This record gives sequence, C-alpha cells and structure tokens, in this order.
Amino acid sequence: MICLGIESTAHTFGVGIMKDEEVLANIRDMYLPKIGGIHPREASEHHTLVAKEVIEKALNEAKLKLKDIDLIAFSAGPGLPPCLRVGAVVARYLGLKLNVPIIPVNHCIAHIEIGKLKTGATDPVTLYASGGNTQVLAFTEGRYRVFGETQDQGIGNMLDHFGRDAGLKHPGGPKIEKLAKDGKWVELPYVVKGMDMSFSGILTSASKKLKENNLEDLCYSIQETCFAMLTEVTERALAHTDKNEVLLTGGVAANKRLQEMLNIMCIERGAKFYAVPNDLSGDNGAMIAWTGILNKNKIFFDTKIDRFWRTDDVEI
Repeated sequence: MICLGIESTAHTFGVGIMKDEEVLANIRDMYLPKIGGIHPREASEHHTLVAKEVIEKALNEAKLKLKDIDLIAFSAGPGLPPCLRVGAVVARYLGLKLNVPIIPVNHCIAHIEIGKLKTGATDPVTLYASGGNTQVLAFTEGRYRVFGETQDQGIGNMLDHFGRDAGLKHPGGPKIEKLAKDGKWVELPYVVKGMDMSFSGILTSASKKLKENNLEDLCYSIQETCFAMLTEVTERALAHTDKNEVLLTGGVAANKRLQEMLNIMCIERGAKFYAVPNDLSGDNGAMIAWTGILNKNKIFFDTKIDRFWRTDDVEI
C-alpha cells in the first residue's frame, strides 16, 4: 500500500509518501511571514503556489510516478480554514485523477500515530505539544481521550508570540531554546487548573518583563515554568491511567529541555519515555500518509474540512 499524504493545516505545505511502514519521501515548504505571525490568507496563497512543486519533489524522492499511488490522505482539521482548503482541493484533484480513495485525517491523531510508529511506543500517555495544540491524551474505549489541555493557546504559539515580542524572527521556539541555556530564574505565573493549563498570562507577564530583565533569563524562565506545567499534567495522567509509557509528539517535541524534564519524570515513575524523531515532530505529510494507511479500509471521496475537529471526536 502506497499512500500520498498532504499536510496544510497552518504554515507548512507538506507531502509525504509512505509504503506500508516505510517513509519514502517527506517534503515540505514553510510559509514564513515577513512580520508578525501566520496570516491565513497569505499562508494559503503560499500553499497554492508551492503545491505542484512539493508533490513533484516527493514523487522524485520516492522514485515513483503519480500512477503508483494507491491512496490519497489529507489533513482535514483542525487548522486554519484557508490553508485546510488548499490541501482538500489538491487531495480531491489527485483522488479523482487517479480514481483512488481519499482519506480525511485528523491532524492531531496523525502526530500521535507517527510518533508511535517511529518510537515503538504501544499504549502511551501522549503529550501532544505543537503550535496550535497542547493536549495530554491516552487511548481508551476506542478513542484518544483528552485528560488535560490548554484553555487558551498552544505552547508553540505562545513561544512564537513571545519571540516576536522580543524581536526574534519567526519561528521563535528554537531561538528561545538556545537563549535559555544561558539564562537564570525569573518568577512567572504557574497556571495549572485541575488537569488543564493556561499560557496567555505567562506570555503577558514575560513580555512586560522584557524592559527590566535579560532576554536569556526570560527565555529560561518561560521554558522552565511552562514545561513544568506540561510535565505535571502528564505525570498525573500517567498515574490516573496506570500506563507505563509517555510519548512526546508535535512540533515542540524537538525541544531538548522538555524531553529532559519528561524523561526525568518517567525514570522516577518507572515508565518509558519516547520522543518522536525531530524530522517528524513538526507538521509533515508523512504522518498524514501513515494515518491514511491505518484507515485504508474506510473508503471516502469526501474532502470536507473541519477547523475544530477535536482529537477525541475520532473513533479509532
């Protein structure tokens, strides 16, 4: 089974090709705003312009022709509607041209499934930490259940927003991680409400402190505070579900400090820690293709999108 997966939920237009469990190609082109954050219309225009080239590059890397594709999968949500529509239109065109099934994929679940495939985790508590999403999940009774999540913005978006306030070019997360290595502690709000988290107050506080504190200190403190919150909620979900694995996935999974904190927690609890490989942590087409293969028996030609498609709405 060869599946071509299309990712277009936000700033990335990605095309991945999977042959069963093997990644044959994983090409992406990212929209980078000249100033500020992601503008949905501009991002969708970017995706439209690069779609043909990205598909051709993926086919060339996989050493395949379009006629070799058995299945088309695409991110149907959640995400930015103008960006999602580009992926849906491309999927519809390819599916009709090739007369093959089209599989709508939940973007969040795709992050989990590629993480499980590439790490060998079997039944983990998953911390899904990305730009637009932050959730602590575990599989039970046919669905990925949400045990805790952000009440405002995703951890990745918060880091990028602070980066813009501090004058760092987008994306800010990797630059904050680098600066944090030379920082010292500055007190910031710590906001865990039951099993849920909130990051907007931390962002406001840190941005206000830019005038009176070193940037390195604020970067260090943001990471330590927010990652401690994520680790706390993940640990409680681990205890509640009585599972013995933790999987970190999503774009922020590439952060070494977050990996370190979760790994320490897992060692203390006698659990195994897994982090999705860096090349598959951010948005990518390979994870969409793999999730399409997992759903190959669900025959669709429907290319509707759902910007609010929740992880726990999907029957597995």
